[in-house]
Amino acid sequence: MREVEIIRHPQIDGLHVFLDTVDYRTPHVHRELELLWVFDGRLTVRSGALQREAGPDDIMLIGSNQTHEFYSGKTSCTFLCLQIAPDLLRNARPALETVRWEEAFPKPRMTGKEYADLKQRLLSLACEYLERPPYYELDCVGQAHLLLCGLLKALPHQVLSPEELAERDRRSERLRRLIAFVDKNYRNRIRLTDFAESEGLSMSYLSHFVKQMLNQSFQEYVNTVRFSAACKLMASGQTKMLDVCLDAGFSDYRYFSQTFQKRVGLTPEAYSRQARVAVPEEAKIHRSLHSLERFYSREKSLELLRSFTS
Repeated sequence: MREVEIIRHPQIDGLHVFLDTVDYRTPHVHRELELLWVFDGRLTVRSGALQREAGPDDIMLIGSNQTHEFYSGKTSCTFLCLQIAPDLLRNARPALETVRWEEAFPKPRMTGKEYADLKQRLLSLACEYLERPPYYELDCVGQAHLLLCGLLKALPHQVLSPEELAERDRRSERLRRLIAFVDKNYRNRIRLTDFAESEGLSMSYLSHFVKQMLNQSFQEYVNTVRFSAACKLMASGQTKMLDVCLDAGFSDYRYFSQTFQKRVGLTPEAYSRQARVAVPEEAKIHRSLHSLERFYSREKSLELLRSFTS
């Protein structure tokens, strides 16, 4: 699934920094470029047909308007996230939204000193953002520009033509409509043919489109949404697994149970007990149809940041 996400920038227009502990985040897209610095656990990031895995101390780049989804496996993954909006670099060339990055990991392309400098700059920016000393806004924006300059110099990339940008936007809009269609109908019997008719497109084209954009079939994607819906119901306190199964759109309990065994290595009952484990007050749980994540207060974020980078 590709969710079109609107990111808010509560402190600095065009810049957002936070720590996140994630279990899953289904496919989504936004204009902001993201830098993820993994501190604990392992994170699988899927983007179309590409799948990458990041471990502790890895920094990963996700480009502007690049569809991506997160999975952490059997244990949660905690990472620092820096999001930079194209508007932050209004006069820069190339424009951030026009860049297609050919590699996601800076480390193999940098010397040891360059990578250490990259981490130090990212850490400095994050600390300034969270501590908010006088004039921190200027410092953070300046550090962000220097970070991007270093990434452009180190990582191979292409600048998209106007025609390529227009085609990307058309495909994005079609995918957005597909997501809305599934979100509305996943609890019932749902067919790609119904969406194909509404779009005036052939089944063969749309099947190929879904596979290319999401690296899974339409039915596999629907099952992903149903699985996420079931996780949300469990996390919110639903304890009767048959009710969870039916409310999430699964018509067969055996298949529902097999889905959980395959995805998380646990029965629905065991996962339900795990999902209700309490978390500290300084962690805010975000449960939705599309994600299970924990975000932290500013004070707790600083504590974790210093702990992980000491």
